[in-house]
Amino acid sequence: MYESNDLMVSHPSHYQSETGLEVIDVIEAFTFDLKGIEATDTGNILKYMCRWNAKNGLQDLEKAQWYLTHLIEHVRKLKGENKNHE
Repeated sequence: MYESNDLMVSHPSHYQSETGLEVIDVIEAFTFDLKGIEATDTGNILKYMCRWNAKNGLQDLEKAQWYLTHLIEHVRKLKGENKNHE
């Protein structure tokens, strides 16, 4: 795996927990079976929720909310389409 000498590139502190768990590992674990926009939205929700307190505060919470709303609308649309095909 590529590693940069610049920790802000490879391992920024706002993407690590106090125990050293990295957000990239959380995203990978929770999106491994998702595809497309579902994986993208879920990954972004996790990213912004994990870093909000160490980086951009309220703005990151609002970004997470935006992606969550987008994901909810996507899933509702899929459910509606599936219901029409039954």
